[in-house]
Amino acid sequence: MTSPPTTQAMEQAERKPITVRTLRKMARDGEVFSSLTCYDATTARWLERAGVHVLLVGDTAAEVVLGYESTIHMPLDVAVALTAGVKRGAPNTMVMADMPFMSYQADDGDAVRNAGRFLTEGLADVVKIEADASLAPLVGKMARAGIPVCGHVGSKPQQVGLTGGYSSAGKTAAAAARIVEDACALEEAGCVLLLVEAIPPEVAELIVKKTKAPVIGIGAGPGCHGQILVLQDLLGLTDWQPGFAPPVVHLGEAIRDACRDWVKQVSRREATPHRYVMAPGEAEKLGE
Repeated sequence: MTSPPTTQAMEQAERKPITVRTLRKMARDGEVFSSLTCYDATTARWLERAGVHVLLVGDTAAEVVLGYESTIHMPLDVAVALTAGVKRGAPNTMVMADMPFMSYQADDGDAVRNAGRFLTEGLADVVKIEADASLAPLVGKMARAGIPVCGHVGSKPQQVGLTGGYSSAGKTAAAAARIVEDACALEEAGCVLLLVEAIPPEVAELIVKKTKAPVIGIGAGPGCHGQILVLQDLLGLTDWQPGFAPPVVHLGEAIRDACRDWVKQVSRREATPHRYVMAPGEAEKLGE
């Protein structure tokens, strides 16, 4: 006999699936949608119950999950597996997969095949690539193959090696114009979503004005159709916080304190009592 479903599980089951069509309607209606990064099924389940619309399985997993110092170290196979786990945990939430460094830049054929893996093996709804206008032909090939693509413009973490570190983009009129041109070219090529990172709000607002695809912002001001943050930043789990991502709770400190208490309980032999006992008379037999 199975246990009755919890209220949270019932709410999760009743939620209508979030699709590209959902986000387009929200954008038209002026209703801002929410997005967070996520890397496992358990967390995904709670984020869906919280009402988050889009979960990004970001290449930031290389840093916050695998412990690397840069996102460029994210393995493709791991990214695919994590994406599938997130979708299984949040089946009615849009799941977007971040295509890792060198999974799409070198060869268009490999790029399309790798993107396809995210949809088939990874169960993703959308794939995201860091791109500019030069990758518009690749976006077109993905779109013709039936792969929904989100174009990531502005600051591009996978290219920090070219700039010597993470920095904002679009600070000059010329640089801002290029970002807007990139966004327009990628949408025209077939991108169903756009993500803009670390740019002045005026630039993001111009992209929103000149394109029809829903625009997701991170450190790009309040004018975007949706907002995204790295979950660990939001929950106060990271040692360094971006200026645009102040934590809403200091969960890292709460975890530390809870585990300190557990360590003390264990040292005093006060850990959780056992429920398991031997059948009557069996302990005596064991002693014999």
